[in-house]
Amino acid sequence: MGPLLAFSRGVDRLNAAVGKLADWAVLLACGISAGNAFIRYGLSYSSNAWLEVQWYLFGATVMLGASYTLFRNEHVRVDILYSNISDRARLWVDVFGFICFMLPAVTLLAWMTWPFFVDSFVRSEGSPNAGGLLRWPVKLLLPVGFFLLSLQGLSELIKRIALLRGVRPDAEVVVEYHRPEQ
Repeated sequence: MGPLLAFSRGVDRLNAAVGKLADWAVLLACGISAGNAFIRYGLSYSSNAWLEVQWYLFGATVMLGASYTLFRNEHVRVDILYSNISDRARLWVDVFGFICFMLPAVTLLAWMTWPFFVDSFVRSEGSPNAGGLLRWPVKLLLPVGFFLLSLQGLSELIKRIALLRGVRPDAEVVVEYHRPEQ
């Protein structure tokens, strides 16, 4: 389990750093949005490029923040069954979910979005809007985001299996499960 847990720690550190970028993307998007509104309504000037930067930053927030959200165990979960079972049963539900649903889905999405990005990059696709931006940088966020999410899924799977085997991963890595009443 040692090498797998070392891999898991590396993935966790990577996605924690990428998650900080997503945090900054939110702040930048808000600042640009406020500045854009001030300039548009206060000075009667508008720029499609600044509007598109906001969209790109929102895309970065979602695609780069998803893996960090999974790392923090703060993703959306249906608690109808989950909240009423033991911690060990939750680990088994997670293992099953990662293997059967999450990892196949995000791996497929990463694979399917790569040609979408490559086509845009090869064509130097630009925005159809006057003064708009290149499209390939934002399209690159799709395969990168899904790849990071698949890595984090593997990391979480490794940690769940370690816990089932009685091996406790580093305390700073594991986010404890919380029952709804806590």
